[in-house]
Amino acid sequence: MGWEAITLDRLGDRIAERLLDLKPADGSPWCRVAFDGAPAARPDDLAERVAEALRPLGRPSLVVGAAGFLRPASVRLEHGRQDADSYYDGWYDTGALWREVFGPLEQGGDGRVLPDLWDPVTDRATRSAYVSLPPGGILLLHGPFLLRHWFPLDLSVHLLLTSGALRRRTPESERWTLPAFARYEQEADPAGTADLLVRADDPRHPAWNG
Repeated sequence: MGWEAITLDRLGDRIAERLLDLKPADGSPWCRVAFDGAPAARPDDLAERVAEALRPLGRPSLVVGAAGFLRPASVRLEHGRQDADSYYDGWYDTGALWREVFGPLEQGGDGRVLPDLWDPVTDRATRSAYVSLPPGGILLLHGPFLLRHWFPLDLSVHLLLTSGALRRRTPESERWTLPAFARYEQEADPAGTADLLVRADDPRHPAWNG
């Protein structure tokens, strides 16, 4: 595998250029792209950068974070606040993502996407308004563990961290989540299944295999 060193801005430009020719595999009017990675890899930053690069190219997009679809605290913290298996299996409301994000972007859908559902700070529904993504638009979904749910993705980008970089860049208060990412690598092999890989050990100097 060949790696090309690149800046974050240029990486966003290059991915955006690739998305211009992307066609939905199921005939839907919308493309669906995932930026998969641990929070320490900052997949949100890359998704936002790609959205910014798409604007002058005339391609509408919508950035959605999986963190906006957490389950209520009573469910996700049932086994404690630092249970790695619960974090992996039960923190994210994948059913809501299917219903509120992917369902409206299927062939025959209306394109009205709910950008977030649950606020973990207030532990209440966000009551956000639906956003209409016009035909030809691109969903840019970011978050962890995205490549294990069989979401109907037209392109997937995995932000790869070595175990050392993951530990170093994860705040100490959140290092209890590290076994969940080790399990994800073992069970889902995101580096082997993603369409594009980005090495994110140093956020100032990423590299990609595009």
